[in-house]
Amino acid sequence: MQPLPGSAGAEEAASALRSTRAIRERCGQLLARARAGESRWLTVEDGFMETAAREVADITRKRYPKGHIPLHSRWRHLEAGGVDRKAELERLLGPVPNAVLGEAMVDLTFVSVLLDAGAGHEWKYVEPATGQTFTRSEGLGVASFHAFTAGLFSSDRKRPLQVDAAGLRGLSTDHLASAFQVRDNNPLVGIEGRAVLLRRLGEEMQERPEVFGGEVPRPSGIYAQILSPAPDVPRTADVTAHDILSQILLSCSGIWPSSNAIGSVPMGDCWRHEAVRGEGLSDGWVPFHKLSQWLTYSLLEPFAWSGVKVRGLEALTALPEYRNGGLLLDTGVLRLRDQAAARETWKPGDELIVEWRALTVALMDELAVEVRKLLHLDEHRMPLACVLEGGTWAAGRELAQRHRGGLPPLKVASDGTVF
Repeated sequence: MQPLPGSAGAEEAASALRSTRAIRERCGQLLARARAGESRWLTVEDGFMETAAREVADITRKRYPKGHIPLHSRWRHLEAGGVDRKAELERLLGPVPNAVLGEAMVDLTFVSVLLDAGAGHEWKYVEPATGQTFTRSEGLGVASFHAFTAGLFSSDRKRPLQVDAAGLRGLSTDHLASAFQVRDNNPLVGIEGRAVLLRRLGEEMQERPEVFGGEVPRPSGIYAQILSPAPDVPRTADVTAHDILSQILLSCSGIWPSSNAIGSVPMGDCWRHEAVRGEGLSDGWVPFHKLSQWLTYSLLEPFAWSGVKVRGLEALTALPEYRNGGLLLDTGVLRLRDQAAARETWKPGDELIVEWRALTVALMDELAVEVRKLLHLDEHRMPLACVLEGGTWAAGRELAQRHRGGLPPLKVASDGTVF
């Protein structure tokens, strides 16, 4: 007999799917299936893995000739145009303790990442202070930084450099659009979805003050929760990357506007695939948690900058988005069985897109090994986070520019919360 919706069975299944171990295991099932020729949509051409690895190694050498490769993070986009916006934030905050700086950086990272999905090829942002024009992820990052420093996400005019529940709940789509310079001739894909996501985060924060910081709930309440999960537990200065991800998945599960749920438990970036096997109600589900992992990657440096050591970066997976996935299609590692699929528009839950993303996660682990060999680096000096930054994301973007003027190889209808 199947457990009733909202019962312990649903909670148990959701818990099982909220880990990177589950992501790798389920994605590995689909990779093995595709290698066996059983995918209706994609074939895996392992002979082209060296081609992909050389593309990534070449662009990594070009971008980081001295070999000092930073982590894949939203903070790379916040450095766009050669501007040190971290230093600008520190200047605006003034002389404050490390913990206060950390809280501000966590708040900024949260909203910036949640606003970071595909922008579309028509949108751009002109930075008022520098006059520089930015597009895509860099533009979204720079725009989010200035929206944050202008106090768009704070309900307290005396404390603009924070994100709080009331500020997010009251965020109008029009105000967000204005901050991002959206106009009829400068459209941003999924602007309404982005605003909804932030308002839902505000609602979640308001309903769970014990997680988000009490009287004035803020995203940075998670920072304190991770470092000291209970009043009688001393603050730690040593956490794992998966600690951060787990807290995000537990605290923010209710914000995703997707209809994906097991019983009454919202699952966010998890999708059905009939060929995937698992225990109980988790059977048939493939977890990705792309934005939650992108947020985790992007929080690693703010934690470190505030004096917290983060271990276990290798637990995180590659991000299943169209730059990493596009790299595999454009280098021939993955091939569409029917090229007509590239002319259609798909939804995130369509079987082709679920498989493309799953194969991307699984193959990126293998590709990372080959890239390290070419660069003569080991996993300690070049963790997956550096392979992505060096890296696969940049190579995917360059190949997309070369082949399609920057457009992804598959068209996915985005609400601004997955891609």
